Amino acid sequence: MAKFQSAQGELSQALGRLLALSESYPDLKANQNFSELQAQLEGTENRIAVSRQDFNKTVQEYNQSVRSFPTNILAGMFGFEKKTAFEADAAASQAPSVSF
Repeated sequence: MAKFQSAQGELSQALGRLLALSESYPDLKANQNFSELQAQLEGTENRIAVSRQDFNKTVQEYNQSVRSFPTNILAGMFGFEKKTAFEADAAASQAPSVSF
């Protein structure tokens, strides 16, 4: 899970740098292909956010069932343990700085 969270953070930072770079080049920003890429990236980010929410909801339900009676007895017998939810890196929420 830690590797996955690290990869998500790197991806978010790379996309942020790409979008910040586009602000410096108006010709690139006006290009049809780049506009389509931005729309696709936005859609991808939305799908990732929804998937993260779904994952965290499922983990919460699983953890609740593992701790509640009578499933906690079976969980203890078969080694089912509490899982950790996905937490984004704190640096991922900050926009990267770009200098030329």
